[in-house]
Amino acid sequence: MRRSGYRRNLGLLLVTGFGLSAAACGTSGETGDKAGSTPAADAKVSITVGCQPPKTNPIERKEWDEDVAAFQKSHPNITIEGKDAFPCINPDTFQAKLAGGTMEDVFYVYFTDVQKIVAAGQAADITPYIDTVKPYKDFRPDVVSVFKQGEKVYGLPRNNYSTGLVFNRKLFTQAGLDPNAPPKTWAEVREAAKKIAGLGAGHVGFGEYSAGNTGGWHFAASLYGRGGDMVSADGKTAAFNSPQGKAVLDNLKQMRWTDNSMGAKQLLQWEDLMRMMGGGKLGMMIGAPDVVQAVNNDFKGKFEDYGVAPLPESTHSLSGGDGYMFHPKATPEKIKAGLLWLEFKNLTPGEGQFNYERAKEIGRPVGLPYPDLYGTAEPGEKVLELRKQFATVPVENFTSYVEASGTIQNKLEPPKAQELYAILDTPMSAVLTRQDANIDELLADAEAKANKVLAKSS
Repeated sequence: MRRSGYRRNLGLLLVTGFGLSAAACGTSGETGDKAGSTPAADAKVSITVGCQPPKTNPIERKEWDEDVAAFQKSHPNITIEGKDAFPCINPDTFQAKLAGGTMEDVFYVYFTDVQKIVAAGQAADITPYIDTVKPYKDFRPDVVSVFKQGEKVYGLPRNNYSTGLVFNRKLFTQAGLDPNAPPKTWAEVREAAKKIAGLGAGHVGFGEYSAGNTGGWHFAASLYGRGGDMVSADGKTAAFNSPQGKAVLDNLKQMRWTDNSMGAKQLLQWEDLMRMMGGGKLGMMIGAPDVVQAVNNDFKGKFEDYGVAPLPESTHSLSGGDGYMFHPKATPEKIKAGLLWLEFKNLTPGEGQFNYERAKEIGRPVGLPYPDLYGTAEPGEKVLELRKQFATVPVENFTSYVEASGTIQNKLEPPKAQELYAILDTPMSAVLTRQDANIDELLADAEAKANKVLAKSS
């Protein structure tokens, strides 16, 4: 993910949610049911599209403008009017924009807010037109499901990422470990962390968050990786007080107090681990591939020093991303035009966000393994080929992460995510700051608090 993309998804972690009202506007039925392949060649249509990069981001703004010009040249009947309000979507103004008629025809959305928007009738049902999107059939099932309710489709993805194990290849080599064979089990993580911590001089083998909601966030990531759940299937009760949840905390407790591989300084938040990783003192942490770019851009790291592997022993991965939905009152012509634009800008290998030749020419990093929209389907293979062809960062550093893409299922954040994360900061911080922390008691207390939060939303 690009730096701006990383910031958008960091913002996702800090936002509490929409609280959307179904009464705000009309339902998806107002779009009509007549489908067609494309807008008629002689029919002029203009659409507004959200999340145009702001003028303060001149490189991405220039790319957007170039893509609009190229698209409109091949689709002269369609006019794209970008809207550059930032942040691209704001829970505090979403309702007012929709009710006041200022919401874009094609608006930007985080994965975690899609189903709330659909349930409130605040996005168009684009199912009658989805067959016009050529790569739609090739999407990863877990990605396309984000924008579906039953058999109906309400949007298209732009970005998808999942959490893995970010590691310092340079420290692996110094500690006598093979950076091309990252740990596949938590036992191997523990052994590697001990060797890295043994390098001395402030080296930390494995770092973890435990404050500012980030501890609960990473608890969820580890829990999902072990096959656990944060909440019950109906979303009404907590499910993390489980063998998998206990294993997460017990593993951290053992690494902190038995192995002494996590360092004495705890209660860490987002920037702390980034700074440690960029400074060459941290061996491993949980994170998505965009961590590598943030460390390179903002914390003086170097791309070649880092790699990403799948979470050890994982069957599922905490994931996130973003995409676009359509105004509930958008006409069929606007929807079809918008789908053509989104396919060109976000979904076509070699074009738009996948124009890696252009990215390389202007000095942007090429080779990081995201977005992952297609897995091993044909468009995904083409994207991988283009990344390798125009790579400016070592793609081989992410081999195991990419290879696991087709076997690990993405899993979105739970309902009331931020409130649950705040609750779970307590057991995370406890096992990392108190050697006598009682895991059973900590999880039972967190479960009781979480159930109260979930009961209010049900």
